[in-house]
Amino acid sequence: MANVNRQRQRMVDTQIARRGIRSEPVLNAMRAVPRDHFVAPEMVEFAYEDTPLPIGEEQTISQPSVVAAMIDAAEVGADDRVLEVGAGSGYVAALLGHIARQGGGRVFAVERHPNLAQSARRRLQDLGFGDVTVRTGDGTEGWPEEAPFDVILVSAGGPEVPRALMDQLAIGGRMVIPVGARRDQTLVKIVRHGETEFEREERDRVSFVPLIGAQGWTEDGTRSASTHNPGRRPGEPPTTLPEMIADAAEPLPDLDSPDFGRLFDRWGDRRVVLLGEASHGTSEFYRARAAITKRLIERHGFTIVAVEADWPDAAVIDRYVRHRPGGRAEEAPFQRFPSWMWRNTDVAAFLDWLHDRNGSQPPERRAGFYGLDMYNMGGSIAAVLDYLDRVDPEAAAAARERYGCLTPWQRDPATYGRAALSGGFRKCEAAVIEQCRALLEKRLDYAGEDGDRFLDATQNARLIASAERYYRIMYYGGADSWNLRDTHMFETLANLLEAKGPDAKAVVWAHNSHIGDARQTDMGITRDELNIGQLCRERFGAEAALIGFGTHGGTVAAATDWDGAMEVKRVRPSRGDSYERLCHDAGVPHFLLDLQAERNGAVRRALLTPRLERFIGVIYRPETELWSHYSEATLPGQFDAWVWFDETTAVTPLGPEHARTDVPDTYPFGL
Repeated sequence: MANVNRQRQRMVDTQIARRGIRSEPVLNAMRAVPRDHFVAPEMVEFAYEDTPLPIGEEQTISQPSVVAAMIDAAEVGADDRVLEVGAGSGYVAALLGHIARQGGGRVFAVERHPNLAQSARRRLQDLGFGDVTVRTGDGTEGWPEEAPFDVILVSAGGPEVPRALMDQLAIGGRMVIPVGARRDQTLVKIVRHGETEFEREERDRVSFVPLIGAQGWTEDGTRSASTHNPGRRPGEPPTTLPEMIADAAEPLPDLDSPDFGRLFDRWGDRRVVLLGEASHGTSEFYRARAAITKRLIERHGFTIVAVEADWPDAAVIDRYVRHRPGGRAEEAPFQRFPSWMWRNTDVAAFLDWLHDRNGSQPPERRAGFYGLDMYNMGGSIAAVLDYLDRVDPEAAAAARERYGCLTPWQRDPATYGRAALSGGFRKCEAAVIEQCRALLEKRLDYAGEDGDRFLDATQNARLIASAERYYRIMYYGGADSWNLRDTHMFETLANLLEAKGPDAKAVVWAHNSHIGDARQTDMGITRDELNIGQLCRERFGAEAALIGFGTHGGTVAAATDWDGAMEVKRVRPSRGDSYERLCHDAGVPHFLLDLQAERNGAVRRALLTPRLERFIGVIYRPETELWSHYSEATLPGQFDAWVWFDETTAVTPLGPEHARTDVPDTYPFGL
């Protein structure tokens, strides 16, 4: 007995107190109530481990640290009237009873399995908790005869918060409940402030057994009918996260409407507006960025459009859109993999608009088109692959796999292991880097002939200085290559702004992984990677606006492997535990969600719990989507706003049928 008591005290000290639980009533209850009394005899030796344990009927007794966190979050007081849903073995009811007996409170518990309810009553009686009332029933419907309750604690995970439980919460009452998928939920705290006023706060990720009942899950694993349409009353505020998103969402007009960009006027006074994309091959993202950028140029004086593209390719485009003189390029821009990223009908339409508008503006007011990216990365990779194909096919295969994973969200360690173990890398390194440098120097010779010489000279010097280091670390991968690339892109942006003067303002087009603050994602938290969005916030503060884009499903233009052919692929519906699924469930086809607006404080707080977010680059592998394209992030920390298109379509690459006959042969997208 003495040994069991020591184990219980050690559990509280190491698993509860050290995790930040400071509430004396909670700690005292955990020290006093013997958890070993609530588990099967064969499980007693594990009773004080921080783990759930089986109790029969396919149910479990929850792990102690999670139980303590729930009771602490619910702020259970000694005089509270408390309802526990999912009594199970009776352990949580005993902890609540220990707190309540200090001040005359009452505890009621509901358990749907008769055998478990009976065992719980017996255990509670044996320990002197005869004043804790346990009954058999559907916990999702609460205990209306004993309502209202100051605290409701739910020890099972539901698809949503049951309406019946919200109705039975007293004014000022608190409810803590796991909400989400059947085995993957978020702990949610609900506080009732008035008859129809509820505050919702999302806390930790947890995994509970499913909440079965009329307002929870069915036995066969589907949602009960009442959870699909819980019956929100007229004038009643939203309570579920999708409802909160729908309430805060500002519906966007059709992409072809001249009013599309109007909702983005609120960021017209910023120095930098960064516009993301959830994939490189989605038409709606390009068209939306074009519409927003047109508005920022026409109404707010933006003169820099800086994109995730190579500097020399963009320089060819810039000569066209700003009507600048220059020699003919040795090849049309954006011909290298992935050519569809910029050589598509949506980008071409925007550049034609920019060319036409600039024609009526004085030179100093013309908006330019600039590339931010590390010089000719795609061309350099192609050169590496070509060389390895000739001298070491095995190394070439490993290189293709390695380059296919040049994305910050890739989480398959086997890919990195196979690439690092290839002997072909080491023996070919010097030749590969020399080939990259030769390619770089050839292209820089051409770029040096371009106008705006002070910008080109500065940019080219930086590129030559960093080229060897970049291609060397890119060859082996890791955070250094990503950080060097994004730091280079940010410094290029900063140089553009400085060169254009103190009043210059820039729009940036880049992937969400570049423009969403890396510190709020797995990239920064676990891999020490930074990005343009983070660096812009650090440099420009509130003068930078970071706007992300997302979608639920549709089609996308992408390849299966690096340097592979473009395919139009079907985008899988978003996962149930992702931000994208919350937006889909909101039921608004396309919207703007301003995450910084004061009126949206509640939904911002509710979205702060990290969730999965989808990233599709030039490569899309639906068969390994979870590992290849999802990463954990905190959306309101990443972005200042979120643009949503529920269903999206692939971009249309430029082909012979799009050839122009009404422009000179120097037209940048000549075919």
